[in-house]
Amino acid sequence: MNFLKFGAVVLLAASPSFASGDVHWSYSGPGGPEHWGDLKPEFATCRTGKMQSPIDLAQANTAGQIPVRADYKAAPLTILNNGHTVQVNFPAGSSMTSAGREFYLVQVHFHTPSEEATNGKRFPMVAHFVHKDANGALGVLGVMFEEGAPNSELAKIIAAAPKHEKAAAPVAGVTINPADLIPSTLNVYRFQGSLTTPPCSEGVNWHVAQSTVTASADQLRAMATIMGNNARPLQALDGRLVVAPAN
Repeated sequence: MNFLKFGAVVLLAASPSFASGDVHWSYSGPGGPEHWGDLKPEFATCRTGKMQSPIDLAQANTAGQIPVRADYKAAPLTILNNGHTVQVNFPAGSSMTSAGREFYLVQVHFHTPSEEATNGKRFPMVAHFVHKDANGALGVLGVMFEEGAPNSELAKIIAAAPKHEKAAAPVAGVTINPADLIPSTLNVYRFQGSLTTPPCSEGVNWHVAQSTVTASADQLRAMATIMGNNARPLQALDGRLVVAPAN
């Protein structure tokens, strides 16, 4: 979650590898999640925040149908590996509307296994579609992947994904349609949360789709091989409202 023109908040959301000096965060060892909040002052919210992500969706404490619609358009594939995740950047033109509020798609990145869980169960992978509204506020749509039929759009990402850290670059002649990476129906869990990577900034409008999409075992294995385990541990709810879909 390299957008300088969108301001500092979106920059941090778009660049999970944010670090400076000799401080480096990771998913294990001295730079692992349990130490993020102590690595540098700017990361303190990772330790002290009360609206941290990811969460266990089974902790939902109310239900309601929140109208969410994704109006995603195909675009030229631009891809990067920031050392923590594979990320696809999108130009203007795709959006998500949540309860009448419009967010514009900026990028999608992936975590293996999924960061969000249900009753402790994590899926093999999750895609986080990162959006911003006209004021720069972030809205994220999380979509879980389970093993099943292969996904043709994910195949394009895997074929182009750098195996090591590499800056964003266009892939000649290849387009990507984010609409084919999400469920046809968007019934979502809704809650206020944070970035799942340092600096763990809060105020992120989270939506996690109840329905899953599929990828083949080979595709899921390929993504996990590139990224490794890049899922933050589950965070405490700390009294937050979590709205489950009213089915």
